[in-house]
Amino acid sequence: MIVLIIKLLIAHVLGDFVLQPNSWIEAKNAKTYKSKYFYLHGAVHFIALLIILEFKISYLPYIIGIVLSHLAIDLLKLKLEGKYNTRILFALDQLLHLIVIGLVAYSNTPQIIKFEHIYTPKVLLLVLAVLLVSFASSIIMKIVMSKWVLEEDKSEDSLEHAGKYIGILERLFVFGFILLNQWSAIGLLIAAKSVFRFGDLSRAKDRKLTEYILIGTLISFGLAISIGLLYQYTNSKL
Repeated sequence: MIVLIIKLLIAHVLGDFVLQPNSWIEAKNAKTYKSKYFYLHGAVHFIALLIILEFKISYLPYIIGIVLSHLAIDLLKLKLEGKYNTRILFALDQLLHLIVIGLVAYSNTPQIIKFEHIYTPKVLLLVLAVLLVSFASSIIMKIVMSKWVLEEDKSEDSLEHAGKYIGILERLFVFGFILLNQWSAIGLLIAAKSVFRFGDLSRAKDRKLTEYILIGTLISFGLAISIGLLYQYTNSKL
């Protein structure tokens, strides 16, 4: 089943991302199903699936089903363009494609999903740790740093919620490095962040901003390291 899923995913990535030029996407957005590229896109998927599945006739009904469902999902997405958030549409579009791939793989090699293997203490502990190091830590950071409000924080020049997402990614990297026992990589991450923020940190006249950045960085890394170490300790006791 795993091998079949990987093959179907390779065909999907080739058809949707590698072998679909921007000109095709623009033409489909403009003319939807009236564009010849809409059907060429389906043909590319058909050929990719044929090749990756080694031209086995037994797979032909599944290949046709995947291609037709792919075109139907794409058409639905094209019809909804402009009415809903583009990022949400893209995510739902890919999710539906993956569901179809999963159903095809399951129909060929059905396997019983044993949920007791999913809801194990170790898996649940990992989920809790990731939630803590990402979203919970963001709220803690916001509460702690709310004591200081700098004029620059109110600037409209920065991307919306960029600081929040940078912090989440930063802590997830630190958490991952701790699990891999790569402490030197954490030092490299701190050094890289210092280089990017050098322009702010080197402004001696703005001591408040420098202190604000340093406090935020230390709290963020401290939370990630603490949660990472606590996770490792608890995981070793399970």
